[in-house]
Amino acid sequence: MLRYAAIDIGSNAVRLLIADITLGNQRYEFKKNTLIRVPLRLGDDAFLNQEISERKIDDVVKTMTAFKNLMDVYQVTHYIACATSAMREAQNGKEIVKLIKRKANINLEIIEGHREASIIAANHIEETLDENRGYLYIDVGGGSTELTVFINRKMVASKSFNIGTIRILDNQDKPETWEEMKEWVKVHTKNYKNLAAIGTGGNINKLFRMSDEKDGHPLSFTKLKHLYNDLNSYSMKERISVFKLNADRADVIIPASEIYLTLMKWTGIKQIYVPRVGMVDGIINLLMEENLPKI
Repeated sequence: MLRYAAIDIGSNAVRLLIADITLGNQRYEFKKNTLIRVPLRLGDDAFLNQEISERKIDDVVKTMTAFKNLMDVYQVTHYIACATSAMREAQNGKEIVKLIKRKANINLEIIEGHREASIIAANHIEETLDENRGYLYIDVGGGSTELTVFINRKMVASKSFNIGTIRILDNQDKPETWEEMKEWVKVHTKNYKNLAAIGTGGNINKLFRMSDEKDGHPLSFTKLKHLYNDLNSYSMKERISVFKLNADRADVIIPASEIYLTLMKWTGIKQIYVPRVGMVDGIINLLMEENLPKI
């Protein structure tokens, strides 16, 4: 059996997905075998101090070494390892890439926002969309938000903005970036009626599970707003006990909700679909496109 792996070094967490590749109904498919998430919070260092601290460098190297050992045990044949906005902004990002290569023997790529958006787009969500409807695809991470507009299943615009959950918590989001995002989204959606949103990222996945909506059904703006108000009425400590949230989810879920709600408000979007895919899924899809013969 073929096994591929995806590593995503984000601003909040680091993820490893090991996937089994099979030939399904006239197409290659993957099944998630192992998914590991380590909440390293590299964004706190990168956005506040513009470099990753020695302690967190040590943590990320240990994590990458563990990931490499797991990939070897699972006999992974191909992998892609990406780092996003925290490592992009850290002045010692390139040194960390060299250290990871030397200590863990992993080739890590620090990617730009447009490459991040194209990896997420490799999930080909557009294939499942209503071809007569327009969609705003919103992927919220710790350091950035990727936006893509799909009309008639075709991507018509895509852009990455330095607005993310860790950045907001650390007060490192800038008013002019919010203004730029507002302007961009209004320009690229103003000609389309009846738009829906698609949300990806760990926080919207969690919010969707909390909403008790059925898979495949959209989450309404009203329900999302209600969830946000409910969560926001508790302290972080209370959110951990009342909603059974992990500590590293209980704080970021608030700014994440604010980003989704703000974008929906700006565009008049009333529904958001949550397909529960993200960066690591996109990497696996990309690996399949690059390494498997066309059927």
